[in-house]
Amino acid sequence: SDGDVFTPNSITFNSSTSLTINVTLATKANYFIRIENPNGLAIRSTVADLTVSDGVTFVTASGTLGTFSKGDTINVAVTASSDSAVDFSQVSGSLPTGLSLGSTQNTVYIAGTESSSITNETTYNFTLRGTDQESQTADRAFSITIQVGIFESMSFV
Repeated sequence: SDGDVFTPNSITFNSSTSLTINVTLATKANYFIRIENPNGLAIRSTVADLTVSDGVTFVTASGTLGTFSKGDTINVAVTASSDSAVDFSQVSGSLPTGLSLGSTQNTVYIAGTESSSITNETTYNFTLRGTDQESQTADRAFSITIQVGIFESMSFV
């Protein structure tokens, strides 16, 4: 840091070797930690031990990612941001059969050829988690709907 001193919101003395400190730092940066006793004796870390960074924020709105026909080749993207690279994982729900996740930095692609044996329109609900390099996470719920057309059907009167 630039030498500014921040007073913590609270300090809890856990033991002779452990403190829990709650401090509000508005500026993303690396900070040295300095602890001072009431008698004025102090110690400061030799390296910037505390890093303040932005957490994961999804750019893509939650909700539907689209409606597709059974058998379609599908490729949709979900994007998130942070001040470091974001990786993605599926934490709940299911994707349509034949689709999988593939990602690049800050974007996950849900892609493949839908290959289910469904006979009625089906909505697949799932939750994706974005995790940045500081292990900060955010979850967001999405859905994809697969429509089923009328195949080889006819009616007689």
